[in-house]
Amino acid sequence: MELRHLQHFVAVAEDQHFTRAAERLMVSQSGLSASIRALERELRAPLFVRTTRRVTLTEAGRALLGEAERILAQVRAAHEAVAAVQGVLRGTLTLGTEQCIAGVDVAGLLAAFRRRHPEVEIRLRQAGSGALAEGVAAGRLDLAFTYRTQADTDQLRSVALAGEPMTVLCHPGHRFAAAGAPLTPEEVSGEVFVDFHPDWGPRRVTDAAFSAAGVDRTVPLEVNDVHGLLDLVDENLGIAVVPRHFRHKRPSLTALPFKGTGERPYETVVLLPPEQATSPAARALVTLLESRVDRAGADRADADRAGS
Repeated sequence: MELRHLQHFVAVAEDQHFTRAAERLMVSQSGLSASIRALERELRAPLFVRTTRRVTLTEAGRALLGEAERILAQVRAAHEAVAAVQGVLRGTLTLGTEQCIAGVDVAGLLAAFRRRHPEVEIRLRQAGSGALAEGVAAGRLDLAFTYRTQADTDQLRSVALAGEPMTVLCHPGHRFAAAGAPLTPEEVSGEVFVDFHPDWGPRRVTDAAFSAAGVDRTVPLEVNDVHGLLDLVDENLGIAVVPRHFRHKRPSLTALPFKGTGERPYETVVLLPPEQATSPAARALVTLLESRVDRAGADRADADRAGS
């Protein structure tokens, strides 16, 4: 089995089309087809169901995809590790993030990283925490900034970033705003909710809180971006349960403490593959992040001392 066969297989699986995959790989379509056939002969199983419009993975193809992605990620990490030993950090850093993650200024961090390592190509993907965790485990992402969805495994490890409580956001004309009191799942259960899709970290925390309280909740207004959620609440179309730092994004809204998350705060982490599979670029980014966090903490301590 040759690496190029796996590279060709992953490209076809991603594009679901031989012609598009061949164009992206800059190889002939006949050469790509021959490569896939060679891989199927070696594995003694068809990997794709081919139609005139698209190709889809067979059961054997789905089983191979995760392993192929991990192998290619390890090979890429090996190349980059050798380059790092030679004193040059280069290659590609592919990272994922949920929107408006707590504990890290993603744009600022990437700008600082690019200044230090201009030869590293940066690729950024936004998605929900579940999809991001799968991406890191499969080797499609070098690291991801996410909500903590699980304990560390043999495929994933985490570095804590921040933890914060959840908050109820509502329109200032809402009856909850007039009361100004902390709210429980029972007290808000009959409201119209605006929330993210179930794969997002904040939605997972909120769903877990209502489930723990034994309270049913429906979400008629689902969005996939933070500002869309804030706009709907701002029009008094519903309320939202979100991480506390969201309140600073729309000061005109009323923020009230949400009592019900218990031991389920909104905790954000950096997700990484096992140490031996972590690329030098990912290590460099985490090191830079930690230095910025330490510096910010020192600055806050200095400010507190000056004000005392």
